[in-house]
Amino acid sequence: MRVRVDRDLCIGAASCIALLPEVFELDEEGKAIIKSLKGTKTSDWTDGKELSKDLQMILEAARSCPTNAIFIEDDEGKQIYP
Repeated sequence: MRVRVDRDLCIGAASCIALLPEVFELDEEGKAIIKSLKGTKTSDWTDGKELSKDLQMILEAARSCPTNAIFIEDDEGKQIYP
């Protein structure tokens, strides 16, 4: 699984952060970014193995986004959400 945030869609509602502050935070532009276990922060595709939560929790955070800015793909590249 891998996850990314579409910065053009993100409005900084921070619902993902309310649910998973270990995985998401707002950057200096007020857009959500992904925090990996390695300490890197990006909005680009991030391998789920580098995140502190499982797919179900990340999927819940993605579903909480009012603009569907969080994209999730399975290991074969098939879009799971949205």
